[in-house]
Amino acid sequence: MTSRKPLGRYRRVVIKIGSALLVDRKAGLKKAWLDAMCADISGLKARGIDVLVVSSGAIALGRSVLDLPSGALKLEESQAAAAVGQIALARAWSESLSHGEIVAGQILLTLGDTEERRRYLNARATINQLLKIGAVPIINENDTVATSEIRYGDNDRLAARVATMTGADLLILLSDIDGLYTAPPHLDPNATFLETISEITPEIEAMAGGAASELSRGGMRTKIDAGKIATASGCAMIIASGKTDSPLSAIESGARSSWFAPSGTPVTARKTWIAGQLQPAGELHVDDGAVTALGAGKSLLPAGVRSVTGLFSRGDTVAIIGPAGREIARGLVSYDAEDARRIAGRKSAEIEAILGYPGRAAMVHRDDMVMTAQVGSKSERQKKDASYA
Repeated sequence: MTSRKPLGRYRRVVIKIGSALLVDRKAGLKKAWLDAMCADISGLKARGIDVLVVSSGAIALGRSVLDLPSGALKLEESQAAAAVGQIALARAWSESLSHGEIVAGQILLTLGDTEERRRYLNARATINQLLKIGAVPIINENDTVATSEIRYGDNDRLAARVATMTGADLLILLSDIDGLYTAPPHLDPNATFLETISEITPEIEAMAGGAASELSRGGMRTKIDAGKIATASGCAMIIASGKTDSPLSAIESGARSSWFAPSGTPVTARKTWIAGQLQPAGELHVDDGAVTALGAGKSLLPAGVRSVTGLFSRGDTVAIIGPAGREIARGLVSYDAEDARRIAGRKSAEIEAILGYPGRAAMVHRDDMVMTAQVGSKSERQKKDASYA
């Protein structure tokens, strides 16, 4: 397993900052905390490290400026709060970073900007250019136009997508909790802290809880989801508390935090995009034989598919679900949903007779697929790794 390194030994770091760290419900922006955070960022930049910030807080700051009541907001209220708060948030970051003679660049993303391949590449090019000229991109979801159906819903997964998009080797999630516990510590006093997570297993996923405050949309669940996206691409992840001033300095000084090891066999850039898709267009439910075959690095054939759900088109990303109901892979499907249903469970040699055209032998080809969970024996996984080398 890759061992934990000091922050100064990473090349490119993405830092996600939760709303509750930046904004006080009554007082508004926590300027002293932000200034200390920017001093930390300046320290990393001075050591030649690229830094990107995924900053929550637009809605929280906007509702403070507009003096909106506490509790859940209607969609249009959230969008209005974001419109007001984003201006104030960008100005605050720009002013605080300028103390270290650092230029800030604002990037607002929607879900489609990372889910659609061309827009993903365009966003990546813009961010990389900002890094090239020495600026610090300040990234947030474009909450003024996002709706509940087409949004990330949390900045943890957005930060993971940014980390994989830009080839970062470390993702730091700063929040109001100092790491991963076996159970939510505010509910279970016997919860055990986990300092190192070598692999995100179903047991690790089961430990995730919900959001901890009204200013936060994410919880440990979304942080684990972020970890799966980031580590699969070879990016390590740290969950740490941001409640203290200068939280990055605190991490370097040994403050408690949870470290997630990057995958030893990171996927290619294209497969990173596939694995990080937040909203697969459909699901292919497969049998045990297919699970074994996929674990050995083979393509998914129609014969191994037991059922098909969702409305999708050829080339869309679908989730591949094992008999236990757990996602084991994601990939670009070779057929529209209707045709996929017609050939599910049938041999590849029968495809032409059923559909009236030859089609592809594989429902999802291994070159268009990423395993999102380890399956099969150790020897089978080694064969799979060798086949992708």
